[in-house]
Amino acid sequence: MVLGLAVVLLCCGGVATALAAVAVARQQAASAADLSALAAAAAVLLGPDVACERARGLATEVGAVLTSCEVDGDRVDVVAQVRPSGPLGRLGAASVRAAAGPVPPAAR
Repeated sequence: MVLGLAVVLLCCGGVATALAAVAVARQQAASAADLSALAAAAAVLLGPDVACERARGLATEVGAVLTSCEVDGDRVDVVAQVRPSGPLGRLGAASVRAAAGPVPPAAR
């Protein structure tokens, strides 16, 4: 009975650790997407290529991969991905979309 309880507790601990790793990866992807979008928006007047290159560089610095960067006028949309650490990384990556640019007049 004690051995069975120990196995159950070990499984619960493993699941909790896996969920924590996924949550950390998602938060890291969200931070990378937000920062990359802001960096690109700050450089959008230099051209879309420069803006997206700055976004990619910043995403790489924080441990993410920028999978998409689209510039539409002065608005920038980016998608950043982060793979969870450990064996969960083989199952997929956390992906987050962010946008930056001026606030539309109707939203003010």
